[in-house]
Amino acid sequence: MAHIGLITVVVRNYDDAIAFYTDKVGFDLIEDTDLGDGKRWVIVGPKGATETRILLAQARGERQTCVIGDQTGGRVGFFLNSDDFIRDHDRMTKAGVHFLEAPRNEPYGTVAVFEDLYGNKWDLIELKPVQP
Repeated sequence: MAHIGLITVVVRNYDDAIAFYTDKVGFDLIEDTDLGDGKRWVIVGPKGATETRILLAQARGERQTCVIGDQTGGRVGFFLNSDDFIRDHDRMTKAGVHFLEAPRNEPYGTVAVFEDLYGNKWDLIELKPVQP
């Protein structure tokens, strides 16, 4: 079956974005390949992730620059699933990730919204097990 391999996040600077996602969010740097002309192929992802990862794409031109930090029009557009919400929330908070709210319990799980270094909104979420 097919799966989503990469999701693009437009960033202002490759190195700043790599530092945020690896040092603060706790992702691995999977690949950083120089493509020439100032372009790089930069992939980050949660530790151990084998499917969906993030392609960090440095903005080129005014149109791309305008969407940095607002790729989804102010909505939560990215979801980081956790198998231990408290552990991950504590680690990320200590690393300097800015959470926009306190953790809350919802019918589907425990969640808190955070923003990346540019303002894109993410959910850190631990989903409740699905009941048969």
